[in-house]
Amino acid sequence: MIEEFGWNDALRAAFAPHAAAGLSAARVVAHHRGLWRLVTEAGECAGRLSGRFAADAAQGEHPVVGDWLAIERVGNDGDALIQALMPRKSTFSRRAAGGVGVQIVAANVDIAFLVASLNNDLNPRRLERYLVATRDSGATPVIVLTKADLSADVAGERQAVADIAAGAPVVTLSALTGQGLQALDQWLRPGVTAALLGSSGAGKSTLLNALAGSALMSTGAVREADDRGRHTTTHRELFRLPSGALLIDTPGMRELGLVADDAALDESFTDIAELMPGCKFTNCTHASEPGCAILAALADGSLSAERWQSYLKLQRELAFEVRKEDPAAEAANRTKWKQIHKDQRAKHKHKYSRDDDV
Repeated sequence: MIEEFGWNDALRAAFAPHAAAGLSAARVVAHHRGLWRLVTEAGECAGRLSGRFAADAAQGEHPVVGDWLAIERVGNDGDALIQALMPRKSTFSRRAAGGVGVQIVAANVDIAFLVASLNNDLNPRRLERYLVATRDSGATPVIVLTKADLSADVAGERQAVADIAAGAPVVTLSALTGQGLQALDQWLRPGVTAALLGSSGAGKSTLLNALAGSALMSTGAVREADDRGRHTTTHRELFRLPSGALLIDTPGMRELGLVADDAALDESFTDIAELMPGCKFTNCTHASEPGCAILAALADGSLSAERWQSYLKLQRELAFEVRKEDPAAEAANRTKWKQIHKDQRAKHKHKYSRDDDV
């Protein structure tokens, strides 16, 4: 049974030390208040943390949906003790609510379906944020635009999203009518783990049910006033589809605080990253310097002000997270800006002193 949930030769080899210790392999398919629902070679069972694991593991090392575990079967009730967490090949994470700590949403995801609906809630800036988080996670992003049956301009809206996708595939579909569903087949192959990620009301659970051919998750109506959905999915769960692919459904996220690095940002804004080496000065701040490639692109319209501001906002957010974790980085940032302000004051003073000489 466990092979049907992604178990393969590479995992078996990595698990060898645990097998030698008499432990069994399991994958997390759901998590509910201190209990984990697991799939094992012998079937499904409930799992709980062993005392040693609970004491030694940091919060980010607690099992999440998609994780592979080493477990010990105990007692007659079929429950298992979770003894170890196997290394993750990908982790989709976000800043926890309140900005304290990191929450891992799902682990060992191959394909991240970033779901947004073609209604009044379509937000390119939100998709840019999801793209950065996905590229940092190690998963491959695919943008899925649902509710195509409600759009008056599917092609135009798809192109607008493709323009900010930095190479990520963009698919339009309607889970209600079935239009475009087959486009996802190329990613939903046996053994592949995908995840549905996006805000509430985007149609993730409806899409899951359409792909499964049955009602695996309940769905709710979207309010007409603002096109926002009720949070019908209240937990994360991994399902096996008829194709043999594995699909994780997740609750809608009101916030996606980034926990990523500059590489993921540049990979998601390749248009901006490719412009920057064209600046005349290597230390260009893209504010007022002559020969700035960013300012030139903004002036000729090849770079929109909205996309540039989105990049700056995400860059500031990532830099803030680094400084919060690293006092030395915070001190370096203060020194940098003090020097920038000093240079600007000197330039301003020089300009007006020259004007006085004329």
